[in-house]
Amino acid sequence: MAKIFLDTNYFIDALHRKPEKEILDSLENNSIYVSSLSVHIYCYIFKINIKKNPILAQVDKFQVVDFSEDVVIRALEGPTSDFEDNVQLHSAANSQCDVFLTEDKELLKMKFFGKVRVTNSN
Repeated sequence: MAKIFLDTNYFIDALHRKPEKEILDSLENNSIYVSSLSVHIYCYIFKINIKKNPILAQVDKFQVVDFSEDVVIRALEGPTSDFEDNVQLHSAANSQCDVFLTEDKELLKMKFFGKVRVTNSN
């Protein structure tokens, strides 16, 4: 069983754009992690009304990683010039994830961030 971190784009795909079952089925028997920042971004982009949307049932399928001061400080230092990307990468590393799933072409060029493999397939 691998610890798989979903970048915000993958998380949004799992909840909104692609059939949720398709993505989650492909990750079956793995622990799936997301940043709390990704939950915020999802709710903000899609103007999710918490009281009318069953997001809690969806979020329960993931291990939500805290957005800590340590992550903020490390994200401000890099490795990229994009703060949100850095938050995602450091959140995955702090959670000791094995895989970082993303569709971000710039992040895919990294191949690894520390011990975390950066890829667009598990």
